[in-house]
Amino acid sequence: QVQLVESGGGLVQPGGSLRLSCTASGSIFDINAMGWYRQAPGKQRELVATLTNGHRETYADSVKGRFTISRDNAKNTVSLQMNSLKAEDTAVYYCNAHTLVWPDEFDYWGQGTQVTVSS
Repeated sequence: QVQLVESGGGLVQPGGSLRLSCTASGSIFDINAMGWYRQAPGKQRELVATLTNGHRETYADSVKGRFTISRDNAKNTVSLQMNSLKAEDTAVYYCNAHTLVWPDEFDYWGQGTQVTVSS
């Protein structure tokens, strides 16, 4: 079991910045990737950015060049720096931890944090 607690989020004007953080606890040694997903009203949850233990980064095309994912393994945290925010970035953002204990894989989710981009 992995527990995820998110912080950050809130209301920001277009062009502004926010930083999301997520701290993992529990079976953290089973985690092989962490990341962020988001879900806007009426839409499906989508990948924003992920970072594997091997330092491989993946970004949604819509956030490339604006968002940066990072991990602090000593603190068991993953962060998402979001710059140049747009109205279409408005969504609930969820922290994700992907575990692999061969042959089983599982995804854990945080409770979600609201990001609203509006003037």
